[in-house]
Amino acid sequence: MKKIGSSLLVAIFAGVITLGAYKLFFEKTSYAVVSENNETPIFATSTSYTPTSAKGSGINEVDFTIAAENTVNAVVHVKNLTLSREPSSLFDFFYGSGGSQKAQVGSGSGVIITPDGYIVTNNHVIKNASQLQITLNNNTTYDAELIGADPNSDIALLKIDADRSLPYLAFGDSNDTKIGEWVLAVGNPFNLTSTVTAGIVSAKARALGKADQSFIQTDAAVNPGNSGGALVNTNGDLIGINTAITSQTGSYVGYSFAVPSNIAKKVVEDIMEYGNVQKGLLGITPIRLNTPYAAEKGIKNIDGVYIDGIEKGMGADEAGLQRGDIVKQIDNIQVHKLPDLTGYVSTKRPGDKVEVIVDRDGETLQVEVLLKERQTLVVPVMGFVVKNLTDQDKKRFRTKKGVKIVGVPETYRGYGLYGKILLAVDGEEINDIQEARTLFGGISRYGKTSITMLNEDGERERLIFQ
Repeated sequence: MKKIGSSLLVAIFAGVITLGAYKLFFEKTSYAVVSENNETPIFATSTSYTPTSAKGSGINEVDFTIAAENTVNAVVHVKNLTLSREPSSLFDFFYGSGGSQKAQVGSGSGVIITPDGYIVTNNHVIKNASQLQITLNNNTTYDAELIGADPNSDIALLKIDADRSLPYLAFGDSNDTKIGEWVLAVGNPFNLTSTVTAGIVSAKARALGKADQSFIQTDAAVNPGNSGGALVNTNGDLIGINTAITSQTGSYVGYSFAVPSNIAKKVVEDIMEYGNVQKGLLGITPIRLNTPYAAEKGIKNIDGVYIDGIEKGMGADEAGLQRGDIVKQIDNIQVHKLPDLTGYVSTKRPGDKVEVIVDRDGETLQVEVLLKERQTLVVPVMGFVVKNLTDQDKKRFRTKKGVKIVGVPETYRGYGLYGKILLAVDGEEINDIQEARTLFGGISRYGKTSITMLNEDGERERLIFQ
């Protein structure tokens, strides 16, 4: 459970570090770093260079040149111009009025995925952008339009209008990648032009902080500026979007992580077709099995994902799954750990059907589960009922983010919460009810919690509960 007081101190300290970084560097590089101590994502990625072929040592020669040649011209440099307001006086600093605007420039990478100029990158590369510019490998620069983004998967979709057909990469099937397989990472580290590094797939279905994340781990050199770049196999197929590194220094130390292409492709297709990400859900509360938990529950085999709860009316409930079942397989994907399950479900939409194999008290059962979209959510701890925004809600409140409060427990009915848009919890933005469930699930029952809301007049309201 999150400690509210300690979180506030950490947030203040982190803010000081960020301010210092902007003072030191006018042109900052957008990147996702994961601390080796707490494994909490912060932001970084990039690449350098290692051999074009692997020779000797008793292994077959692997030629990277064709894949590299086919990739470098499809990887672009992304420049993020952000206008921030700096306080011009101590009064402005504390009360937030006035001040002058200052330009800050961030940079990262992107991958052209269609000949007419659609580009996939990381959400953290384009976050808070006032203007986006794309520079191709031939140094041609275009203004870019943000089509849509999904903070949960850290994927964003951009579009440029070029006067010619562009080189692009086709999505490969990331489920087919094998541990030990050679891969190339291509991006723009340290504001360099397209740079290629080589490595192997070190692991699959890695989670970094969030339980519903699933990354491909590689040892290809990745450094600040490569966020949003391409991870390709030796055939030149796009199998991942480079996203994060684990480091205590902010630079590559041997581990890098990429969003699997199957997840990125699904997010991009959803944004293009629906304008947002369609999330198909099993309707279970999954728990990662480990030795202490298994011993507590009397479980002998800890390989799989334990179902700790079933949501009434969702697909798992209708298929007859029960609390205590252990998920062993979903379709043709073996489930050894939680990211195996959540990563695969992230590639599905509401209405899709999946075959789920579970262990129930030593008996193997196979059921077909219809994935559904959660329509409403009773948020943990506080008991609000929220739902995703409709197109009418977005137009009425002039916002694309948040969830609408459609039910309030008696305890809070005097606060005028009903009908307002819930934007954030403890400063963390909410995009949909799935994120609301995650964020509210992490707050303490005994500390302070702040929520930010939007009313019909476009005014933001902040309430603190204790």
